[in-house]
Parts: sequence; C-alpha cells; structure tokens
Amino acid sequence: MAEEKKASAAPAKAAAAVKKDDSRPGFFKRVGKWFREMRSELKKVIWPTVPVLTKNTGVSVAAILVSALVLWGFDELAQLFIRGLFMLAG
Repeated sequence: MAEEKKASAAPAKAAAAVKKDDSRPGFFKRVGKWFREMRSELKKVIWPTVPVLTKNTGVSVAAILVSALVLWGFDELAQLFIRGLFMLAG
C-alpha cells in the first residue's frame, strides 16, 4: 500500500534558478528613505496629553523612590549582618 503511494506520486519539478539583483540604492537614498518612513510613522503616534504625561511621570518617580528605599533597606540590613559576623569572628 505504501509502495503504491510512492509510485503514484508525481516527480518533483526542478525550480528554475532566479538570479538575484545585488544592486542596492546608494547610502544617501537609503538614509533619506529611512527618514521619510520614520516621519510617516511618527505622524501615526497618539501623543499623550499633559495631564496623562504628568500622571505617568509621577507614577514612575514614585516607583523609583520606593525601589530605592527598598534597596537601601536591604543594603543596611546586609551591612548590619556582615558587621555582626565580623564582631563574632573577630
């Protein structure tokens, strides 16, 4: 049964070789195209309003401050622990 399927399968056609054109536009044309595309994408951006920007900035600053305080607390505890180990050993 498997032999029948193999025999009935059509032979694979050889793909015609297509030569790729290696010519690229010049450097300044590519840079100009990049700037045009960037400008068109920036026109699509919905920029935040001042109240939204202020709120997001406040949340970011608060998160940074909380993270800094937690890190400072862990550092103080580790420093206290290391000093205690040196006093016991020393």
